[in-house]
Amino acid sequence: MDKNSKIYIAGHRGMVGSALLRKLEAEGFNNFVLRTSKELDLRNQEAVAQFFAEEKPEYVYLAAAKVGGIVANNTYRAEFLYDNLMIESNIIHQAYVHEVKKLMFLGSSCIYPKLAPQPLKEEYLLTGPLENTNEPYAIAKIAGIKMCDAYRDQYGCNFISVMPTNLYGPNDNYDLNNSHVLPALLRKFHDAKERGDGEVVVWGSGTPKREFLHADDLADACIYLMQTYNESGLVNIGVGEDISIKELAYLIKGIVGFEGDVIFDATKPDGTPRKLMDVSKLKSLGWSASITLKEGIESVYQEKFDKHDIVNS
Repeated sequence: MDKNSKIYIAGHRGMVGSALLRKLEAEGFNNFVLRTSKELDLRNQEAVAQFFAEEKPEYVYLAAAKVGGIVANNTYRAEFLYDNLMIESNIIHQAYVHEVKKLMFLGSSCIYPKLAPQPLKEEYLLTGPLENTNEPYAIAKIAGIKMCDAYRDQYGCNFISVMPTNLYGPNDNYDLNNSHVLPALLRKFHDAKERGDGEVVVWGSGTPKREFLHADDLADACIYLMQTYNESGLVNIGVGEDISIKELAYLIKGIVGFEGDVIFDATKPDGTPRKLMDVSKLKSLGWSASITLKEGIESVYQEKFDKHDIVNS
């Protein structure tokens, strides 16, 4: 990519898409084509075809998707399957029709089998049953990966796929009803501190382990791979290390400055015991994460909740 290459970021207002835009702008790229979901319905085949015909982007980051937590995934199963299949099918096909130089498709860790060995290697894809609650979303993401490979095989398109681990960062979702564990804990500890509560209750035993990658690190990895990686299949993007929910809770407690007790409610479900990415392929390609979990959470907390302290510091 040249600095003036025309780049389309699908989903530029989401956590991943906005991180990509920030990073590309910081590196001097200046020719972006962007559309909100109100301006362009990516499920609409005709609208997407017209958009590509008019704008003719050279590079495409496909970060747009219908996303949600476990409840949403399990409740709106048809919508999650249909919407995501339509979004990726329309963009990938039009990228082929209008001779996009390169496209990157972003997947999700739920593509791997429910009982896959840890850490998760790229070759574990399609080796076992998926987790049922988010199977429709996972099926759609797997279809996107396979679609990129199929267009590469049949038409010679340089379409690549990457698979991020659990993400956090600016523009994350902090709704306690449907957010992921890290932003949910940040919100819980912050609210408890503001109210002067004596304790925070964390669901589960605290023993499950999770891996977390800052969205800015993901953006850096994506831009690096867009300029260096040109193969089929997919590449895991993560840090290659995980942390228990208990350790995460106490880390966040310290960052927020909450002085009460932390109670783990073992009557609540723990979820999958562990979800860790094998990032040996990514490291062999020359990239490693640089933002530590503590640094990342501190920056996210200040950006989202602690702006008053920043102004007066």
